[in-house]
Amino acid sequence: MSEIVVRPARPDESSAVGRLTLDAYLADGHLAAESPYAAKLADAARRAREAELLVAADAEGAVLGTVTLAPPGSPWAQVSGPDELEFRMLAVAPAARGRGVGEVLTRAAVDRAVELGLSAVVLSSSLAMRAAHRLYERLGFHRTPHLDWQPVPGETLITYRLDLPTEG
Repeated sequence: MSEIVVRPARPDESSAVGRLTLDAYLADGHLAAESPYAAKLADAARRAREAELLVAADAEGAVLGTVTLAPPGSPWAQVSGPDELEFRMLAVAPAARGRGVGEVLTRAAVDRAVELGLSAVVLSSSLAMRAAHRLYERLGFHRTPHLDWQPVPGETLITYRLDLPTEG
């Protein structure tokens, strides 16, 4: 994992980051290409303007994955409270799977929440994203069923939370 660097996405990468995000979701069968959510996944430029868009890149600079961070006040927050960071749209290029990219991006989200002095990191996930669930649980996230929700009828998203140490 040491050869992977996490950094803010550059404006000239927006198109490629959007495509990577959409391709990752399509490759895993998490949505259909004609889904209205596909356009949101592909619009990395908007996420970069309205939230924090991070990428994981290899030593040559190739983008391997991405995550959108929604700090308090971001219009991209869906389930977070006023003292929580939410992350969304974690995506790893299919060719980069198994290299720890998802873990590096998740840890970067946690580090950013600590940097901001927030109390927790939260996220929503599709029921089908079992590999991601195993990663989150291994990193200390716990399920928060009382926050599970349906963005559209028939599609349930489950939620996770990682409480962060507080100074005191």
